[in-house]
Amino acid sequence: MSLMEINFNNKTILITGGAGFIGSNIAFYLQKNYPDSKIIIFDVFRKGETFDNGNLKSFGHYKNLIGFKGDIICGDIKDEEDLNKLKFYKLDFIFHYAAISDTRVYDQEIIMKTNVNSFYNLLEVAKKNEAGMIYASSAATYGSSPSPQKIGDDSPENVYGFSKYAMDQIAYRYMKEYSNMHIVGLKFFNVYGEKEYFKNKTASMVIQLGHQIIAGKSPRLFIGSDKIMRDFVYVKDVILANILACFTKKNGIYNIGSGVHRSFYDIVNILQQELNTNLKIEYFENPYKGYQMHTRADISLSQEFLGYKPNYTLEQGIKEYIPYIKQTFNWDKKQ
Repeated sequence: MSLMEINFNNKTILITGGAGFIGSNIAFYLQKNYPDSKIIIFDVFRKGETFDNGNLKSFGHYKNLIGFKGDIICGDIKDEEDLNKLKFYKLDFIFHYAAISDTRVYDQEIIMKTNVNSFYNLLEVAKKNEAGMIYASSAATYGSSPSPQKIGDDSPENVYGFSKYAMDQIAYRYMKEYSNMHIVGLKFFNVYGEKEYFKNKTASMVIQLGHQIIAGKSPRLFIGSDKIMRDFVYVKDVILANILACFTKKNGIYNIGSGVHRSFYDIVNILQQELNTNLKIEYFENPYKGYQMHTRADISLSQEFLGYKPNYTLEQGIKEYIPYIKQTFNWDKKQ
């Protein structure tokens, strides 16, 4: 199915985690292209609470939603009383993006309760409403599996990756037991783009390195970064995948990436070219264990069953992203 044939007008759409990076991008895409759709954002929103690693427990931010005209519910997906507020809507589609996505959080209980337990509840909401469920899985399920990573090559090396693996197993069971349900999981690789600023330290290296360069500081990379390869995918390609997933006739879990591997060294070079700088790179030891050294999405199933074809190379994505990187350079992360 082509985008020309897709129509969300007169549909009611729930986006959990809708004040976050990908969720807010989906919301504005739908609002712009389908003005007669009804969009509900459900998000716990940002609080000052942090994990032991110093990162915030929630990243949803009101600034990501300035200009949004739909309904907003401030709620926690772990709280059934909050979820009960959804009973007033007859939902057609659910984009499930609310999660703890920080791979350096080691509190297993909070991640499993947030990511896994709540997934059961949201699948039941989808079943009751006969709504399509599109949810965020992750390439973190692959761990250090060799590239290209294919669906089924799971070997998670942190609790976040395991939680997404567990969600996938739950999704497969629902697909089998409730064959009339529409369920699609999307395994995102390294997503970058507008509205990720409030992810702070968990934002992509594209914006982090971009801000270092704009500040006139030497961009900092791990030693051997020219050999650390990643599949970087621009957020607009991720939006495309979400839209296509709503209308595929084939339930399943699909990789969403560019299908190409690039290095962090490449990112620095592209940023320096776009920002017209020539700063010397500063190298330091990688402090992390279990660090993925090479990712590249096998997107053959996504092409076959979703009709997904990425539109942006890394050069094209960063070029389009530069104005947002500049705009956010002096923003206050504490607001």
